[in-house]
Amino acid sequence: MNRIKRLDKLKEFLIEDIGDYDVSTDLLFPDEQHGVLRITAKEKGIFCGGWVVTDSYHLLNEKVRTEVLIQDGEEFQPGTCLAEVYGPMTDLLKGERVVLNCIQRLSGIATLTRKAVQALGNPKIRLCDTRKTTPGLRMFEKEAVRAGGGYNHRFGLYDAVLLKDNHIAFYGSLTNAVQHIKAKTSHMVNIEVETETDEQVLEAVNAGVDALMFDNRLPEDIERMLPFIPETITTEVSGGITLDNLSTYRHLNVDYISLGFLTHSVRSLDFSARAVLMKEEIL
Repeated sequence: MNRIKRLDKLKEFLIEDIGDYDVSTDLLFPDEQHGVLRITAKEKGIFCGGWVVTDSYHLLNEKVRTEVLIQDGEEFQPGTCLAEVYGPMTDLLKGERVVLNCIQRLSGIATLTRKAVQALGNPKIRLCDTRKTTPGLRMFEKEAVRAGGGYNHRFGLYDAVLLKDNHIAFYGSLTNAVQHIKAKTSHMVNIEVETETDEQVLEAVNAGVDALMFDNRLPEDIERMLPFIPETITTEVSGGITLDNLSTYRHLNVDYISLGFLTHSVRSLDFSARAVLMKEEIL
């Protein structure tokens, strides 16, 4: 993840929450009053976001000391202390909500991704995310998918060509659309095509695509068409797949399964943050 972009995002989140100043905290605590903030899990899951804790508090005050006690991708249990932050109480409390909001959501995504990987039960198939992410949080959420054992699809429209039904319908045919793209782009640009029928699968193969997506197809339909696809073409399955039916795709000889629900239907985990005053400064 680009650290400069990451810091810019965190700074944006902090400014949104704090504004010009924290009315409650700034009036109650003098600058010299120090404390420790402990972040604790209230349920089990997979952690993601140690860098959120460290970078957010360093943006508020470079002298704040953070100790993240768990690695991204590591499992934790209820009651686990995930991180401790030492510094001025004003800074600890100002950063608390932004930090919690981020790591609770990222850990929720990592946890759901790990459940999906386990439900599929086939390490030869890579589970990946989609562009169905929260606006402004895409690079964070995709990092969380990786922490949970998943992989990333394209980050944006600029990454690669993916011709979907609307592209094909507008251009007249799948073959014409692929030929036009090939004529306008470098040989380094990969082309993936979304297919919904057997006829489109065969047309995509004949058009020489780099990757082929089976969209909203049943496992038995995909299995029937796989022998017609050369090994040089990357295969992906997407659409209509849930945590409950994911295991029915386990036996397929495909490369990827992309899951929108990893990011668009996730539940944030529940963490708590408790600040305790300290008699002396410890940084």
